[in-house]
Amino acid sequence: MDDIIGQALKLIDLVDYQKGSVVSKQIIKKNTGNVTLFAFDEGQGLSEHTAPFDALVYIFEGEAEIFVDGKSNPVGSGNIIIMPANKPHALKAIKRFKMLLVMIKEKG
Repeated sequence: MDDIIGQALKLIDLVDYQKGSVVSKQIIKKNTGNVTLFAFDEGQGLSEHTAPFDALVYIFEGEAEIFVDGKSNPVGSGNIIIMPANKPHALKAIKRFKMLLVMIKEKG
């Protein structure tokens, strides 16, 4: 992503939808964490899983249902949700949506 460093860009334009798919684009990858953009077509999602570090999700377009530790959370444009480390989480696109995922790793 060296081509975007030092430029003012619209987040929404950095990842595109693909029919029947989930598209991801990593923006920053460091030992201390990652920032990744996603575009989910309607009905697409990620199955339940855990991560060893906290993750913040910002929905910047569309609608999704995000499950955290078994609890359903409807989210839409402008919403954030934090998925805590080591808790199961999953998500599904109610309508196609785009999100920013920020994962923070704790220094060991």
